[in-house]
Amino acid sequence: RPPNVVLIVADDQGWAELGCQGVQDVPTPHLDRLAEKGARFTQAYVTASVCSPSRAGLLTGRYQQRFGHEFNPGREAADAASHGLPLDEKTIADHLKAAGYRAAAIGKWHLGMTEAMHPLGRGFDTFYGFLHGGHGYFPTTGRRAKRNPILRDRAVVTESAYLTDAFAREAVAFVRAHHAKPFFLYLPFNAVHTPLQAPDEDRARFEDVADADRRTYLAMQWAMDRAVGAVVGELERHALLGDTLILYVSDNGGPTR
Repeated sequence: RPPNVVLIVADDQGWAELGCQGVQDVPTPHLDRLAEKGARFTQAYVTASVCSPSRAGLLTGRYQQRFGHEFNPGREAADAASHGLPLDEKTIADHLKAAGYRAAAIGKWHLGMTEAMHPLGRGFDTFYGFLHGGHGYFPTTGRRAKRNPILRDRAVVTESAYLTDAFAREAVAFVRAHHAKPFFLYLPFNAVHTPLQAPDEDRARFEDVADADRRTYLAMQWAMDRAVGAVVGELERHALLGDTLILYVSDNGGPTR
């Protein structure tokens, strides 16, 4: 059968924030396992140092400067019809869908807010996540929640789970539902992008870390590694690891603050 493709994207994860990179205080056992059993591209680079252009280049396979997408939008431009991945650019999902794949995008989109630029118009059969460039990790209400809601396809939903765990739940459910035929799972987390927010039980794992921000960051990364493990575990349950290409990348480096 054609191989399944699982493309996992971290958000603002620094080069040194993985155990497989030799760092001692970052526990990432599931990602380290992928690195150990797979190939590490240590001289590979993304095509932009900020989120939206990097993702545009990744999903199209083209330098984003070639189609005028080299900058993140400002807050005003983010809602504008002119901002987003140009409609004449094809995505990985477009190409794989034409080859008979079922495609899902689960997580952060950041490639356009308009109806035409929605993931369901860019080759994906299903979407769960948010369209803007950033989102809190815990349930929110009010103006911010209305401006950037969590969507299931095009419908607004109320998400009660920690967002990284919610994206893991949706990704596992997609694999479970579509394991019998070739699929493309695009899983762009918003972790470990700010705001620094993590469940108390995850923060408690790092109670010996003196710096409170670092403690929360490590907990956020722990949750994302756990999410990756859940997806890989579901692939294993369906005996699909031998039929699946798993790729992991950060959209750009981490802000030092």
